[in-house]
Amino acid sequence: MQLLDNEYDLLVIGGGINGAGIAADASGRGLKVLLCEQDDLASATSSNSSKLIHGGLRYLEHYQFRLVKEALLEREVLLKKAPHIIWPLSFRLPHQSHLRPPWMIRLGLFIYDHLGKRDTLPASKSIIFTKDSVLNASITQGFEYADGWVDDARLVILNALAAEQHGATIATRTRCIKAQRNIEHWDVTLAQQTTQQQLQIKAKCIVNAAGPWVASLFDNVFIQPSPQHIRLVKGSHIVVPRIHHEPCAYILQNEDQRIVFVIPFEDDYSLIGTTDEEYAGNIKDVKISKQEISYLINITNHYFKTPIEATDIVHTFSGVRPLLDDHSADAQAVTRDYKLILNNDDNQAALLSVFGGKITTYRKLAENAVDKLALFYPHMTEAWTKSAPLPGGDFSEKATLITQLQVKYNWLPELLLNRLVRSYGTLTNALLGNCSALADLGCHFGHGLYAQEVDYLINKEWAKTSDDILWRRTKLGLRFSKAQVTALDNYLRTLNY
Repeated sequence: MQLLDNEYDLLVIGGGINGAGIAADASGRGLKVLLCEQDDLASATSSNSSKLIHGGLRYLEHYQFRLVKEALLEREVLLKKAPHIIWPLSFRLPHQSHLRPPWMIRLGLFIYDHLGKRDTLPASKSIIFTKDSVLNASITQGFEYADGWVDDARLVILNALAAEQHGATIATRTRCIKAQRNIEHWDVTLAQQTTQQQLQIKAKCIVNAAGPWVASLFDNVFIQPSPQHIRLVKGSHIVVPRIHHEPCAYILQNEDQRIVFVIPFEDDYSLIGTTDEEYAGNIKDVKISKQEISYLINITNHYFKTPIEATDIVHTFSGVRPLLDDHSADAQAVTRDYKLILNNDDNQAALLSVFGGKITTYRKLAENAVDKLALFYPHMTEAWTKSAPLPGGDFSEKATLITQLQVKYNWLPELLLNRLVRSYGTLTNALLGNCSALADLGCHFGHGLYAQEVDYLINKEWAKTSDDILWRRTKLGLRFSKAQVTALDNYLRTLNY
């Protein structure tokens, strides 16, 4: 590991969505920022979400109006900031009167429509399901509303890119192992995970945005009690071949009052989740249980004409959410709100810790976090992220961008171009560089992944392994065979990075 300097205004620990968002915000305000992440960017909770930018309709039942309002306002902001990786998605909610009365749902949707700003999305409405519906014949009525879909891992990557563009240093696979507090700064020891090489740096302030590890850093790095308890809640998903070919998602009510999403995913698949279970194991070992698989299959088959079974599952993933411990009786009721705790006792160097949060409100969380640090940085400029597009998002219409790129790269297969735009937006130009024919893209590893893209991801987006490339920078892992993964692994071993 080589860093150009060893003194920073701000050290951000954690390369999930909150850490990357804070690094982007702070560097854009003129701070010299170092972000360290013990693994790959978005390697834990932030790549294992339900892929939604939403207000959280069900949070209204728990009276979390402030959180829902903030999320709804941020939904509009993010749809404009990253139109390549975030786009509107319609949700259909089949009605079952014995679960929630229709007046309750109508009231909830009315509040949802009016609690926050809604510039681009349509209002909710009642709908009738005909005999041609993809749902079972017993389900005839329902509701429809709009929210947003997001490529969650790429949202993290783009924020890290934004931070780097403003001068931040992004150190992946680099763990913070010790932080000694002084009056004017922190003395910090970082360890590169693959070589165990250690580096000493100084930072005026530290942000602890370690997600599920936020509390454990107090025990192992800061050597002081954590100021906030968290609850680790596991959420699991399954991916199956597309259950239906409608462009909308479905939100399914269950007898236990939980809801499950069935979402169109990567063109040919349906993403089904999530569960809510308390988790007490090793965070890195989290995986779906047989009980969770049965739970998701059973609720899906209760609603849809096309049944699924365990043998249909092509992929599963689980994430651990670090939620604020609000003493709720069960996991699904735990708040998705966040808390920022600033500590600079005895006028020593400041430590800001991030507890809780959800992907939709990451930008506002980051802005609030950096605002809290303003008293330590008199030279810091004003907040800037609300109106600035994320890298690759500086376009207005995806169809127009695709048309422009089709003219410029008329040799590129349509499916490949669409995928590149959906991941990179206007950065597609930087990825393709001077290529003027398909042969210029180099070795083809399968399913439209060429050496040109792999090299770009290694050189520009901190990718190191096939998992980084196939599951976080892209979702091509859904399609790759073991032999194709091996070929990619062999290619990566030939590179010097």
